[in-house]
Amino acid sequence: MSRNVISSRKVHLMRTVKWSLIFAGIPAVLLLLNSCASSPHAADENYILVADNTKIGYWQSAAQGLAHAVAEMRCKSNVLGPDGHDPQAEHDAFKHAVALKPSGILVSAADASILTPDINAALDQNIPVITIDADAPESKRLFFVGTDNYSAGVIGGKMAVKLLNGKGSVVVFTIPSQSNLKDRLQGYQSAFDHTDVKIVQTVDMNGNSDTAFDSAKKLIDTKAKVDAFICLEAISCPAVADVVNRANLAGKVMVIAMDTDPLTVDWINKGVISATIAQKPYTMAYYGTKLLDDIHHHPPSPLAGDWNRNIFSPIPTFVDTGTFVVDKTNVGNLAKGPGAGGSQ
Repeated sequence: MSRNVISSRKVHLMRTVKWSLIFAGIPAVLLLLNSCASSPHAADENYILVADNTKIGYWQSAAQGLAHAVAEMRCKSNVLGPDGHDPQAEHDAFKHAVALKPSGILVSAADASILTPDINAALDQNIPVITIDADAPESKRLFFVGTDNYSAGVIGGKMAVKLLNGKGSVVVFTIPSQSNLKDRLQGYQSAFDHTDVKIVQTVDMNGNSDTAFDSAKKLIDTKAKVDAFICLEAISCPAVADVVNRANLAGKVMVIAMDTDPLTVDWINKGVISATIAQKPYTMAYYGTKLLDDIHHHPPSPLAGDWNRNIFSPIPTFVDTGTFVVDKTNVGNLAKGPGAGGSQ
């Protein structure tokens, strides 16, 4: 065998050994780098959701979204707020949240006039605050994550016009103090323009399903001219549907709901509620928490700056989480859980 051939084999063997040692060392290097890299989340990071009426299904769904987000980030969370509709108690819950010095707060403003000073005080203490579901637009909140409520109202209004063949008397159930419900009502009113569908009464149900039930029953019992009941929030429509069903008026008096409370879904399946406008509270809380986390780690400066009127703002003003119509044709899809394409 020639010396050139032997030399060539030695060179090839040495190169093989060299690359084998390099590749063998890569896992150890990666392990070292991974162990040295610190997590972006501290163990004491805490994100708090403050809401009104926290025991209803809507906020239970939001709580699931919050829990999912903090599980992915390996940090903590809390849900604070009254079990029933009580804006003053929500104010107290928000003050308690601020006292805990959290990494960020998500809040749904049941009454923006009450919560606006609280939100401003939190931002002044460098606690990031975003609103979800119900906004407090005059506050210093960083931005709003939730439904385009005016558009949701327009969608519902157009559906009502179609169900009523362009003519009828409508009664609306709402909570006048909530900005999101004001926007929805404006959407409905816009959809009714240039039609013969008229809102003949607006009922303040004050977050109480019994009030909604009693008001609907009185209208039915007195044989008032009502062609449709429209609910701008989640609580009233199961009660209103119960009244319509007891009076054997299903299909004669239309009911258009909001959200996907289990009782609402049940009344859709029974043919008493014609349709509902589904929001995404799970998405609001999940994505809102992720955005809060980013702000906690990369805060704009100053945090309480007037970012809504700054063309170089690093944050948005509004993040639309979307809505969709649920009726008998697609109500079965709501059975899907988080991570499987479902809204709850």
